[in-house]
Amino acid sequence: MNLDAQHPLSSGLTANSRLVRAYQGVRPDATPVWFMRQAGRSLPEYRELRVGTDMLDACLDPAMTSEITLQPVRRHGVDAGIFFSDIVVPLKLVGVDVTIVAGKGPVLGTAVRTGTDVAALTALDPAVLDTALAPIADAVARTVAELGSTPLIGFAGAPFTLAAYLVEGGPSKDHIHARTLMHADPEAWAALMAWTADVTGRFLRAQVLAGASAAQLFDSWAGALSLEDYTRYVAPASAAAIAPVQDLGYVDRSRDAAADPVEVRRHVPIVHFGVGTGELLGAMRDIGADVVGVDYRIPLDEANRRLGGTTPLQGNLDPALLNAPWPVLEAEVRTVLERGASAPAHVFNLGHGVPPETDPAVLTRVVELVHELSARTDAHTDPQARASAGERA
Repeated sequence: MNLDAQHPLSSGLTANSRLVRAYQGVRPDATPVWFMRQAGRSLPEYRELRVGTDMLDACLDPAMTSEITLQPVRRHGVDAGIFFSDIVVPLKLVGVDVTIVAGKGPVLGTAVRTGTDVAALTALDPAVLDTALAPIADAVARTVAELGSTPLIGFAGAPFTLAAYLVEGGPSKDHIHARTLMHADPEAWAALMAWTADVTGRFLRAQVLAGASAAQLFDSWAGALSLEDYTRYVAPASAAAIAPVQDLGYVDRSRDAAADPVEVRRHVPIVHFGVGTGELLGAMRDIGADVVGVDYRIPLDEANRRLGGTTPLQGNLDPALLNAPWPVLEAEVRTVLERGASAPAHVFNLGHGVPPETDPAVLTRVVELVHELSARTDAHTDPQARASAGERA
């Protein structure tokens, strides 16, 4: 299915952006940079705006969501906005009893621990999201109208992470109840994963159709799994979750000064990120992701080696370094860029989210440093490079 002609990718507004080109495996004029959780707690303007408003209420207020998403783009000069939301928003909209408790995270009214519990949960029809997600689509549309040529990244929680919250009833250190259900009742687990994949897929698709130029599947808890368990019990659902975005495409019309126009049909780039997933990188890529996000526990050059040197990478500065003295932080930024140079393309990011106590001025300074250090005059803008990127798209 082709995206609407007015979509930022179809219209060409974001198709040649640093971020989208890097996600396609082409190195742009400078390494693009954005930060997970760049919108939110570290910004004083965010804290002021959120006074008296519950997190989930904020996520369902299109004007507030859009403003929060735009704040770090204005302040830091990052190369992308990341849609401000929460992975449990679609669960809330489909009818699940869930709240976000300050300092703790998502808490479920009832944990889903048995086959009977799963049957009751999956009786909730994800198709209601096709209308219930209207506030999300509105927020995305408002945001892309303001962003102009800066792309917006849509995101959603991966099926396993959603399932882990549902089974545990809230945050967990080891996700032992989820892993128990996975093995003790494979049929119930499969039904749960199919349902969460449906929910996630609809959430991602709504964001892309409304104007997001890329999508990130965020698997916070996949690092709790062995490679065998991930491949057998989780990967099929993650593949199903991104399928509703994979079929969304556009015609990229690019012109080089010394060549005829080149038209290539591309699909919306998909990033797959997980925490503690160094042993799962290949399996996470193989669900159909174009880009693999790498956390701070594994060097980017090693991640590139494990992925066979063929996959664009995103990451992976340790967020703890943001509060280190500037010379220490600067040295680590240089190291991340050097290691990222081994991959076909690299998007600079953190190895997890921005800590709430981070000084915003430090993030701005990191953005400037990344752009300065990575600026290049031999960016891959020639027809051959673009044709190669089209073959990968």
